[in-house]
Amino acid sequence: MVYCRVPRTTTSDAPAGDRAAPAGKPRGPLSGRIFADLTPLRTSPDYRRLWCGNTVSWMGQQMTALAVSLQVYALTRSTFAVGLVGLCSLVPLIVFGLYGGAVADTVDRRKLGLVSAAGATVLSVALAAAALAGYHRVWLLYTVVALQAVCFAMNSPARSSMIPRLLPAEQLPAANALSSLTTNLGLMGGPMLGGLIVGWWGYQAAYLIDVVAFGASLYAMWRLPAMRPGAGDRPPRRASVLDGLRFLATRPNLRMTFFSDLAAMVLAQPRALFPAIAALWFGGDARTVGLLVAAPAVGAVLGGLFSGWLGGVRRHGLAILLAVAGWGAAIAAFGLSRHLWLGLFFLAVAGCADTVSMVFRSTMLQAATPDEMRGRLQGVFVVVVAGGPRLGDFLAGSAADLTSPAAAVIGGGLACVLVVTALGLGRRAFARYDARDPRP
Repeated sequence: MVYCRVPRTTTSDAPAGDRAAPAGKPRGPLSGRIFADLTPLRTSPDYRRLWCGNTVSWMGQQMTALAVSLQVYALTRSTFAVGLVGLCSLVPLIVFGLYGGAVADTVDRRKLGLVSAAGATVLSVALAAAALAGYHRVWLLYTVVALQAVCFAMNSPARSSMIPRLLPAEQLPAANALSSLTTNLGLMGGPMLGGLIVGWWGYQAAYLIDVVAFGASLYAMWRLPAMRPGAGDRPPRRASVLDGLRFLATRPNLRMTFFSDLAAMVLAQPRALFPAIAALWFGGDARTVGLLVAAPAVGAVLGGLFSGWLGGVRRHGLAILLAVAGWGAAIAAFGLSRHLWLGLFFLAVAGCADTVSMVFRSTMLQAATPDEMRGRLQGVFVVVVAGGPRLGDFLAGSAADLTSPAAAVIGGGLACVLVVTALGLGRRAFARYDARDPRP
C-alpha cells in the first residue's frame, strides 16, 4: 500500500490565500489544560470572525427550524406533515452535499460561502415576508426548507475546508472542539429561544431574527481573504464528485473515519425510540421526551467545554475507536437503566464521547487531505452526518417493532462496540495514526 505524506501547512508553502496563524508552543498529552483551548480564537482574527459569525447564524437557523415545524403543525395538525419537513431537507443535503464539495474545490471558497449564505438569508426573508403578509401555505414552507438545505450543503464544505488555510495543523483539534460547541449550543439553545419567541411574537419574529443572525456570517465571510483552489497561478482543473470518491477509495485511514461514525449513528441511534421509552420505562410524558433528547446535547456541550486536553492527543485514530466504542457502551447502559436520571447520565456520556469522536474525525479529514480534495471530502462528511442518523432512526424503529425497545437499544449499543472493534482489528494502521505524520 502506497501512502502519500501531506506536509504541514505553513505560511511559506501553503496555497495562495492561506493565512495560517503562527503556531503556539507545542503541548504534550500531560499539559494540564482542561477547559476548551481558545488559542485559535486568539491567534487568528479571520478564524475568530468566522467562528463567531457561524455561532450566531447557527443559533438563528435552529430557531427557524423549530418555527417552521410549529407552523406546519399549526396549519395541518399532522405529525406526518411535520415529519416531511425533515425529508425535504434530507434529500437536498445528500444530493448537494457531494456536489457542493466538488464546487468548493473549483471556485474561490470565500465567494461560494458568501453566495450560499446570502441565498439562505434571502430564504429567511421570504419566510418572514410570507408570515407578515398572512400567507400561510405548507407548500411554501416545504419549498423554502428544501432550498435552505441546498444552501447549507453548498456552504458547509466550503466553510469547513477553509479552516486548515486559517490555522496551523496543531490548532485543528482545538478549532474542531470549538465547532462542536457551536453545533451543540445551537441545538440546545436555538429551539428553546425559538419556542419562546414564537409564543411571544409569532413566527415572523423568529424568521426576522434569523435574517439578522445571518448578517454575522456574511460579515465574517466578507472579511476573509480569497480562498482560491490550487497553488500559485496554476488554474484548477475541473473538480469531479467521482474523483473525490475515487480518492477516498485509496485512502484507508480517511475511510475509517466515516465507517466508525456510521457504526455509531446507524447501529446505536435510539432517538426514534425516545417517545416510547419515556412512557414505557419512565412513565413520563412529552417533558420526559424533551429531557431524553436534550441529554446527549448537554453531554456534547460539556465535552466541548472541557476539551483542552484533546490538543495533546496524537493517536487520533485510536481516540476515534475508543470514543465510538464509548458511545456504544453508553447507549447499551442506557438501555439497561430504568431510573430516569441514570438514563440521562448515560445519554450525556454518549454525547460527550460523540464530541471526542467528531473532533478527531474532523481533524483527520482536514490534516490528511490535500487542499484540492478537501471540499469533496467535506461533502462526503455532510452526507454521512445527514444520512447516518436518519438511517439509524429507521433501523432502531424497525428493530423495536420486531423485538422491544430495550432489545433494540441494548443490541444496537453492543453491535456498535463489536463493529468498531472489528474495524480497529481489521485496520490496525488506523489505531497507529499519528497527528505529527498524517497519512490518509
